[in-house]
Amino acid sequence: MKKYNVCALGEILIDFTTIGKSENGMNVFEQNPGGAPANVLAAISSLGGNAAFLGKIGKDMHGEFLRETLIEHSIDTEGLISDENFFTTLAFVSLKNGERSFSFARKPGADTQLSFDEVNTDIIKNSSVLHVGSLSLTDEPAKSATLFAIDTAKKNNITVSYDPNYRAMLWGGEDRAKKGMQEILDKVDIIKISDEETNLLTPYSEPEEAAKHLLTKGISVVIVTLGKEGALIATKDGQIKSLPAPCEKVVDTTGAGDSFMGGFLFKMTNDGLTPKDITLEKAKEYADFANKVASYCIQRRGAINAMPSYNDVK
Repeated sequence: MKKYNVCALGEILIDFTTIGKSENGMNVFEQNPGGAPANVLAAISSLGGNAAFLGKIGKDMHGEFLRETLIEHSIDTEGLISDENFFTTLAFVSLKNGERSFSFARKPGADTQLSFDEVNTDIIKNSSVLHVGSLSLTDEPAKSATLFAIDTAKKNNITVSYDPNYRAMLWGGEDRAKKGMQEILDKVDIIKISDEETNLLTPYSEPEEAAKHLLTKGISVVIVTLGKEGALIATKDGQIKSLPAPCEKVVDTTGAGDSFMGGFLFKMTNDGLTPKDITLEKAKEYADFANKVASYCIQRRGAINAMPSYNDVK
């Protein structure tokens, strides 16, 4: 058994989320810890798994808050670097009917400044899964650090998990985003995309066709999240849908996909399986569990602090 179920490399940042108006009629923002890779780890740790983060924060009030948050959630921070030369990345999130729009302060943000020689390879080698997103591929030196981490994982037979998590304004154009996000597909073992990202990662818009295409890239498990419709899961055995879990009220969809991915990876690693081992029946079981994790998350504000425990899911 590896020391960590999952380690994740990429962005950790502050989500400043609107929570109403001040008495003067101005928007009030709540400081929430976030960043897709960190959110995935928070889900895994909350469920009872072991997780470790690889990345960079600024040596500032926001960076220290993020480090403390990871520690509070029992996420290993040995691979998290504080850099006094760069400010911690900030995201401002506007919510309307539970749906989000983003604005980023990242020119550059500390998360983009992780270099390959700062990547803690011992953590990767002691993990069952390395999870990455695409935001660490938008800028150097973080792109080289991400590719180095993936190569390290592949050389040591560590599963590579990928969630592109497209944010248009950080790519500087859709063509650049498509090229950048597709660059690592041949090194990925399991991938989760949304139904809004199918035509960015593949030549197809339809989830079923997109999933088939990604399987031809050598990916063993493809997950396409379908919003209120649940998720489509594809393996070499075929395709199947997992229906969403009941949800009383959607408060904040921030972290919905990340909580789903965390739930799926938690179940997979706890069973000691790799994506190549997963049958369609087993994938459906994991996705049903992951949908429950996501349902719990979106009924609370924020992401990291909204993740459920295993007993909550049960």
